[in-house]
Amino acid sequence: MSEHITIDSLKNVVPKVEEHKENLFTELIKHTKNSNEIELPFLGHIHLPQFEPIKIGGINFDFSISKHIVFMLLAAIILTLVGIIAARKNSKNKVPKGIGNFMEVFVVFIRDEIVLPNMGKSGLRYLSFITTTFFFILIMNLLGLLPFGASATANVNVTAGLAIIAFFVIQISAIHSQGLVHYLAHLTGGVHWALWPIMIPIEILGLFTKPFALCIRLFANMTGGHIVIVALIGLVFIFKSWFIAPLPVFFVIGINILELFVAFLQAYIFVMLTSLFMGLGMQQESHHEKH
Repeated sequence: MSEHITIDSLKNVVPKVEEHKENLFTELIKHTKNSNEIELPFLGHIHLPQFEPIKIGGINFDFSISKHIVFMLLAAIILTLVGIIAARKNSKNKVPKGIGNFMEVFVVFIRDEIVLPNMGKSGLRYLSFITTTFFFILIMNLLGLLPFGASATANVNVTAGLAIIAFFVIQISAIHSQGLVHYLAHLTGGVHWALWPIMIPIEILGLFTKPFALCIRLFANMTGGHIVIVALIGLVFIFKSWFIAPLPVFFVIGINILELFVAFLQAYIFVMLTSLFMGLGMQQESHHEKH
């Protein structure tokens, strides 16, 4: 009788333990996802405003405020304030100091190492767009490393929005440099007109693969690091052992340091590829001039 009770009790306990582990990982994973609430120290969970979806042509558009939107707007505010302060300080001092000098280091690097090599002197007109994109992505990436923070770039909708903007700027810069006629002519690939039905769809598809690569690369890299950190922290709660805990914590610290590097790297790669794609379209101008 006692054995029967013990076996039954074990059968009831094991599913509860497995369910507890599953719920634990579910709760941890939630911190990497977008949500309708944000968590603040001493204030707990704060629910964000929700609005009724707007239906247009059978498609529902939800304009409710989410966690990633809050941190994206916060990044925009920080960038605006820092940019204004740096500009005012640089206008007063002939030799940049403090935050003005700090910002100028990045601007000069982007100008000399990204814009000029890829787009030439004609690309300087797009320097403000490239630098703004770099700082905006960088700040969003860094906000995700703060306690109670979130990376808006870990949301594919945010990276898709950045990629769509980059797509239009790439096409506008190419049309501005080549002219509309030459821009449309390059879609033929310079081949015989009999091959145009094959070449034109391929060239048009190539226009969209570039921003798609920008979108997925940034999203995947910023999401992957957070998932690894969550998985390592989850090991501490699963094993519940002082002997196991130091090892995951050690690796979490290492991944966090790596994430700091990745935050800068991904912002750099995004603007580097954007300027490279812009430069490829702008170089068509000199190609036509030679012919």
